[in-house]
Amino acid sequence: MPADPGAPTPPPLAPTPAVWGAEAGAAAAVHGGPSLLGPEAVRDRYGFYRTLRESYPLVRDDRLGAWLVSRYGDVAGALGDPGLVRSRRGPCCWPGEVWCEGPRHEGDDEAFGVLREVSERTAFVLARRLARREVADLAGEFCHWLPAGTAATALGLSYAEMVRGSRAGRRRAGPAASLAVLCADRSALIGKALASLLANLLHRPDEWAAVRDTPGALAAAWGESLRRNPPVHVVLRRARGNTRMAEGTIPAGAAVALLVGAASRDPDRFAAPDTFDPRRAAPAQLAFGPPDCPAARVAELQAECAVRALGEAMPELRWAEGFRPTETGLLTRAPRTLLVRPA
Repeated sequence: MPADPGAPTPPPLAPTPAVWGAEAGAAAAVHGGPSLLGPEAVRDRYGFYRTLRESYPLVRDDRLGAWLVSRYGDVAGALGDPGLVRSRRGPCCWPGEVWCEGPRHEGDDEAFGVLREVSERTAFVLARRLARREVADLAGEFCHWLPAGTAATALGLSYAEMVRGSRAGRRRAGPAASLAVLCADRSALIGKALASLLANLLHRPDEWAAVRDTPGALAAAWGESLRRNPPVHVVLRRARGNTRMAEGTIPAGAAVALLVGAASRDPDRFAAPDTFDPRRAAPAQLAFGPPDCPAARVAELQAECAVRALGEAMPELRWAEGFRPTETGLLTRAPRTLLVRPA
């Protein structure tokens, strides 16, 4: 799939495990200055975030070459600061932005209706195929393929043509063309967000049953999952001029790493921030931009279709014996594997 617009290419790093459902540990000791590329962050990302929030709310990460910002108030404010800019703009807003310049003229009911129909059909085909398995991987065999398959079908392309960036067949997409392009451009992030949502729900069978069986319950669970386990953990910006933040100053021209993953678990903003709680008031997630952003709406639409299809095709869905998902990644994070027993 094509890369997300504006997404930087991270340096190579071994996968960072974080056992699902575990509470963030005690603040880890930091030696030689905190770094997202250091062993503390690799070993325990959320413990590392806790160290930053408590002791280093604004610090220069020499290995990453950027200033780290970790507290909710600072990150949320910085995402809307015109003095902090990203390198280039894409077809829609980037996760965490507070305004959106997306294709709103295409974001009408007809366009979303077409995309929903294609997404539902794709989700049911994938879910029914996996339901016949003894063990299936929802991350690699469902979450990855749902947004990609939806976009390709809506655009009238094969998956291979879409990966190559072919424009052939897009005339058949009709009013949903721009939304399908957003789905294609965001497919990797949507897939990661879906994987984290399913991990959160299956870790709490009562929540999975509630979302599966109660119309309208998905929205709260989706928002809470985006808060607790956002697909984008690090949003990069560059300072136009000297910028005051977190009782410090970021020099003009410096790179800034806004740690959405740390801000989303700031205890000064969220009670019991490590807990997945769909009944949480005002989760205020920073994952996909403002609620009326077309890309954010497309992602939530995909989540609705995913839960409905899996719930109908696999009503007894549960983890495979002995399996527990782990979260990996540097700038973006999600479980790479979700092994389940469909029957």
